[in-house]
Order: sequence, then C-alpha cells, then structure tokens
Amino acid sequence: MAHIVVLGGGIGGVSCAYELKAAIRAEDRVTLVSNKPFFQFTPSNPWVAVNWRKKNDITIDLNEVLPRHGVAFNGAGASRVHPQENRVELGDGTSLAYDYLVIATGPELAFDEIEGLGPNGNTQSICDVDHAVTANGRWEAFCKDPGPIVVGAVQGASCYGPAYEFAMIMDADLRQRRIRDKVPMTFVTAEPYIGHLGVGGIGDTKGLLESAMRQRHIKWVTNAKVDKVEPDKAFVTEVDDDGKPKKAHELPFKFSMMLPAFRGIAALRNIEGLSNPRGFVIVDKHQRNPRYPNVFGVGVCIAIPPLEQTPVPVGVPKTGFMIESMVTATALNIGQLLRNEQPTNEATWNAICLADFGDSGVAFVAMPQNPPRNVNWSSSGRWVHVAKIAFEKYFLRKIRIGATEPYYERAVMRLLDIGKVRDVAQHG
Repeated sequence: MAHIVVLGGGIGGVSCAYELKAAIRAEDRVTLVSNKPFFQFTPSNPWVAVNWRKKNDITIDLNEVLPRHGVAFNGAGASRVHPQENRVELGDGTSLAYDYLVIATGPELAFDEIEGLGPNGNTQSICDVDHAVTANGRWEAFCKDPGPIVVGAVQGASCYGPAYEFAMIMDADLRQRRIRDKVPMTFVTAEPYIGHLGVGGIGDTKGLLESAMRQRHIKWVTNAKVDKVEPDKAFVTEVDDDGKPKKAHELPFKFSMMLPAFRGIAALRNIEGLSNPRGFVIVDKHQRNPRYPNVFGVGVCIAIPPLEQTPVPVGVPKTGFMIESMVTATALNIGQLLRNEQPTNEATWNAICLADFGDSGVAFVAMPQNPPRNVNWSSSGRWVHVAKIAFEKYFLRKIRIGATEPYYERAVMRLLDIGKVRDVAQHG
C-alpha cells in the first residue's frame, strides 16, 4: 500500500486528489493537506470584491467533501517539506510520511517586496477570497466617497488576467451605481504593452484590451516599476525599452488593487534540488522533480522560465486549463509508477482563459502557451461574461461531486466554439 500526499487545497490540489483516486490501486490512499479548511474558486474573487458574490458562494468545506470521495483531509498546513526523508512537517508540529508527494500549494504572495503593498499596507488584493472580502469592505466605503483608482500588476507578477478583469469589473460596477464619472482610473502594469499577459500576447489581445480600456476611459502605464505605495499615492517609474528610467509617476488614489509578484511558499524555499531561488518547484516534462523522483509539482507553484526578457520583469501565467492538464499527467504517471511502469504522460501546456469584464469580456486561446503556436486566437463579447458564470458553476460542481473529468477543458472548449461561430457570423 502506498500513501500519496497532496499539498494544497486549490484547483490543482483537489483536482489531483480526485484524479489520483481514479489512477492508483485500490489499496493505496490519498491525503490532502491544506492551510485552509475550504476550497475557493479563485477566478471568482474579483466578483467578491465588488459584492457580486459572497465568500460562501465560491467556497466548499474540504473536511466535508473530501472524505466523501475517499480522500483524507489534514488542515494543519505544511511548515516544511523534507524530501530526503519522504516527510512533510505540518503546521501543528506533527509530520506526515509519504511514498509520493504532489505539491500543488499555489504561491506565496510577495507583498513585502514593495513598501506599502498589500492588504496589510495600502493596496487591496483579489488573490485570496479573504483578501477579496476585505477589499469589498473598502470598496463599499470608497463608493460612498469616490475618487481616483490605481489598479494593475507590479514587477515580477505572473498573473495579469485578473488585473484586467478587476479594472473592467470595477468600471461596470461604478456605471451601475451611476458614479463612474467621479472616478479617474489608471492601469499600471509591468508588461511591455497592454495585452502582453506574460506570454507575448495571444491573438489580438493587445488591440482588444487597449480598445476596451479606451472605451472605458481607463488610462495606462506600461513598463512600470512600482517603487512604493503610500496610503493615498503610488510611486511608479516608467522605463524605456532598455530598462532605463523614462518617467516618474505619482498617482493619487482613494482605492487601489495591485497584483503582487509570486514566490514559492516558505515550506519549499531553499531546498536544494527541489526548488529554484524563488521557491518554485523544479519539474521535468512528466511533472516530476529530477532530484526527488517521488515528488511531483502542478500549478502555480512550479518553476517556468519567462518567455522573453522584458524591460521590467514579468512572470509566466499558469491558467486553469494548463493546471488541469498537469494534474491529469501527474495522476496517471503516479499510477504507472505504482504498477512498476515508467511515466509517459505529459501536460499539454496550452493556455485558455476567459477574462470577464462584468458585462462582456475577452477570451483567448494559445496552443501551446509560448509562441510559435498552432492556435493563436482571441475574441470578445458578452458571451464571455456568460461563459465565465457558467464555468464557475461547472467547476464548483466538479469539486462537490468528486468528478475526475477535465471540466475546464470540456466546458471552456465548448464555449470557445460558440465564440468562434459568432466571430465567423459577425466578420465572415
């Protein structure tokens, strides 16, 4: 009998626990470890921040749902991974031994790398549902006394879609409240141009996103390095193509949300052979760590080098479709190893995203994620907003019923087919 431990209770971790149960032998067991008692559907956090969703709408009790599907749950979290001992030291001081370990922790949010950044500083966050709940409290107070907004993603960030989403969702909510005319908005990003997204753009994301921001009267600063954030002002240096300072910006605000850079969690950092200098897990094409072959990594916690050198550092996103593909490859490979076979499964590393704008949105597909690509497509319209709502329901259902089907791939590809058909109908 083998014991497989999964670290992380998010999209990657819970999905992997379910797929492992289908891939391993009947006598093997799976334990999921998380520092939170609930699963959160992170893509819906922007809606929580403007009170279009409540926390309970997008969270599921792990202690209730996992045992129902044959997965043990430990809510102590991990304080240190000891791969040379096949052991995870838990947050309560106990340890958990494993035969195989899947690391799906997601990132640590590096707010401390910029003075004044983050919920404990002067900006809000939508990276975590509890941060989004806090942001909603600030948002409601802001709407009673509106003023300038600064929104975006700082240097080293690797997840740009939610920054664009939240800017547009705030715009939509302000228009619904009839106070948009009182709110100047500036989008600040480390990207070299609007719509780069950490992957060199996808389809016409540059044109689509620039057009959306012009239509909504949102100004922007690209190649931006956030130096510090005071309670009512962001200090930003805009650099040129050589990375040299071009213009200094002092941007006043009454509300600000800036996505931070990511790094690996403390339990993974400074472990030679397991993680890189930022604490991200090193994996091969089978999602397997080269130094410790019984350790696998999936999702945002794994190391992926930047696509290209940019004037301000930008990271590479890991979207839900890509994460689900990593999960499937990992579960099948562990199943093979348990049967004394060599792992053969590889993730597809495609990027598919639905970026909701509150009343419309942009969808994009990159296959593979890095160019040159076989598919390089983007589109916009109200159908994207409807698709995002539908997908939220699909994925929460998957977690509740313990499904192992690739819901992300199936649901998104079906909805993208609808979008492509509309493109043809509109443009020929």
